[in-house]
Amino acid sequence: MKLELISFKLCPFAQRALISLNVQKIDFKMTYINPMDPPDWFKEISPTGQVPLLKVDDQVIFESLVITEFIEEISACSFHPKEVVQRANNRSWIIYSGEILGDIFGIITGEEAKFHTSKKALFDKLTKIEAIKNQEKFFNGEEFNMIDAAFAPIFMRLSWINEFTNNALSITEFKHLSAWSKAILALDVVKNSMADGLDDVYYSNIEAREGYLSTLLID
Repeated sequence: MKLELISFKLCPFAQRALISLNVQKIDFKMTYINPMDPPDWFKEISPTGQVPLLKVDDQVIFESLVITEFIEEISACSFHPKEVVQRANNRSWIIYSGEILGDIFGIITGEEAKFHTSKKALFDKLTKIEAIKNQEKFFNGEEFNMIDAAFAPIFMRLSWINEFTNNALSITEFKHLSAWSKAILALDVVKNSMADGLDDVYYSNIEAREGYLSTLLID
């Protein structure tokens, strides 16, 4: 099978798929498009008009969770834990993490009231995850799994925002999440899942949104 992952550089959901493909050592082609002005060929193949898409030969798979599960199914080794209940639990938290990315988007784009509302929603969710996260290196223990890949874009964006501001979204109050974040962001497979200079692109994106967060940026 020939695989082609189609997205834009800042897409956190595509980053999850990138990490999965690289962990599983699956060959693929990466194609970036401009989401504000997508090419006609993309409009023709995307049922939703959204990214990421995964082309498998001449067929298209869409929705990020379906893409990552497809990668799991064609891989030689599982990227999920073996125990069936734990595996289902992981999938539940992966779905939950999508709402966290929504909160971060609200923080980036919103005026002051929306910023604070989204920040509260974000920290309420982080509090729930902190309560169930143990002292293990990754979510399930010493092994890096799909759920860790799912949270990688979240921790990366929180790290960038804190670097760009005076720690506007500091998670140091969450002992387990802070340690988990450091462990994930230290991995080469996570570092290599972003394009060169993506942090600068993210900074510019915050500026361009002209939300309340842009007023907190440090020059």
